[in-house]
Parts: sequence; C-alpha cells; structure tokens
Amino acid sequence: MTDLSAEHFEEQEQETEATAVRPRAQRRMAPIVPAQNIAGRALVLVIAIMTFLSCLTFGAVTLVRDTASVWENQISREATIQIKPVDGLDMEAALTQASQIASEFPGVKSTRIIDREATARLLEPWLGSGLNIDDLPVPRLIIVTIDENSPPDFAAMRAAITPKLPSASLDDHRTWVDRLVAMARTTVTIGIAVLALMLSATVLTVVFATRGAMAGNGHIIEVLHFVGAEARFIAREFRRHFLVTGMKGAAAGGAAAVLVFIVFSWWSSRNMATPQADQATALFGNFAIGSAGYLGVVLMVLVIGALTAATSHATVVAYLSDIDVRQPDA
Repeated sequence: MTDLSAEHFEEQEQETEATAVRPRAQRRMAPIVPAQNIAGRALVLVIAIMTFLSCLTFGAVTLVRDTASVWENQISREATIQIKPVDGLDMEAALTQASQIASEFPGVKSTRIIDREATARLLEPWLGSGLNIDDLPVPRLIIVTIDENSPPDFAAMRAAITPKLPSASLDDHRTWVDRLVAMARTTVTIGIAVLALMLSATVLTVVFATRGAMAGNGHIIEVLHFVGAEARFIAREFRRHFLVTGMKGAAAGGAAAVLVFIVFSWWSSRNMATPQADQATALFGNFAIGSAGYLGVVLMVLVIGALTAATSHATVVAYLSDIDVRQPDA
C-alpha cells in the first residue's frame, strides 16, 4: 500500500511539472518594441503623408523636365520668318520669295507658309472667330524646318533675306531655348531641394519616434544591455520594427501618389478636345509622368523605408553608447 501511494505521488508530481513546463515552453517572447501602439500608427500616417508629398514633388519635377525637353526639341527643329505688312508690299509674293531664299540654304529641310486660315486660327483665342486678317496689320509667318545635326547659317540667311525684304525678320529661337533650359533647370533644382527637405523631415520624425519608443521601453533595453545583450541585437529589433512601419507608410503614400497621377492622366485624356485641356496640354504635356516617373515612385518608397530602418538603427546605437558613457561601471 505504501509503495502504491509513493508511486502515485511521483506520477502526480511528474504530471504537475510537465503541466508547469508546457506553458513555459509554448510561451512566445514578447518583442522589445510593441507591435501596435498609438505612436506607431501616428508614425505610419506621418510617413505616408511625407511619402505622398515626396512622390508628388518627384512627379512634378519629372513632368516639367520632360515637357521642357519636348519644347526644346521642337523649338530647336524649327526657325520662323516673320514678315510684317507695310504699304505697297505684296504679302503673298513676299512670303514666296522669303520661302525660296531660305530653302536654298544647306541644313534647311523644308519651308511652310502659314496660310490665312491658319493665321486666323492662331489669333482666334484673343480676337475671336470670323476675323479678316486683311483688315488688321497681322504679320505672316513661314516655318523653316532645319536639320538638328547640321543647322544652317542663320546669320547668312538673315543677311540674304533682310536686303530684299526689309520688313522680314528671322527668329532662330535661341533666346527662347536658353530661357527654357534655364527655367527647367531652376524648377528641377527647386524640386530636388523640396524633396531633400521632405526626406530630412521624415528622418527627424523617425528619430523622435525611435527615441519615444526607447523611452517607453527604456528599462527593458537597459536590462538587456547590462545582462550582456549585444547592441546589434537590440538595434536589429528596432530596425526590423521601424522597417516594417516605414514600408507600410511609404507604400500607402506611394500608392496614393500613383492614384493621383492616374486620375490626372485619365482626366487629361477624357478632356483632350476642350480648349482648357488644349491649353494645359500645350503648357504641361498630357499629365503623364511615364514609366520613369512610376519607377521613381517605387524607388522613393524603398528609399524612405530604408532611411527609416537606418535612422532607427543609428539612434538606438547612439542611445546605448550614451548609456555606457553615463554608467561606465555598470
């Protein structure tokens, strides 16, 4: 009877130990940084907003650069001969003569006289429809298409036209091209500066968020540090947490920016025939940023996510180094 009781007691003791060990073995380790908290959700929102604004800035810079490049190419391919009406001048004969002189120069591919109807259409937005250009001193134009690789001698062309037609003037658009290039470069520089400021603000936001997370879990970090946990381990935990946080916010902001680009492109294609859309298209193109713009948005999302992780890593390492300096004997 005694032996049975002892065996029964030992079996009960083993079952109790197994029951006590089982939950301990199944218990998952809690992360150093809480997965979800109010500060984390706010950081995701801030990163999403900054990414959205950064992508919009990048898209605007790309749009301006591409449009300026199209303008520059179009202008560099053409020159214009303008003939002003004067007393006793046969305009049609003068247009033909100027076109003939220009076409004889090497580097000129073709010449095209802007007829009366086309001239009236050019003036229609300002003077209205039904305009009779013979009643007004309206200059007439000749479009000279030139070879970009081997342009003609504009000074010689100007010298050949002016003595025979004193009211004619040749415009090779060099002044416009120089101004256009300067404007495009200035706009791109301003856009890059704004983009750099936004990325800097994002980095500072992550620094403050990381310090806030460490302040809330400072006692855990210090205990881990003093019992021998390496700084790389602690920093890796923070880096992983903030990488996920940064990628969530950056992906949301990038997706919103892509949606805005698609909506603008769709609106531009749907309203192509309206006067407002024609004017906007002439100034800014068709509001399509192209494959390079969308690739830039993806790159921006990856950069912001990487910056978030790297910033949190550097902040944690600096925090732990500061602990070692403040408590060298610990």
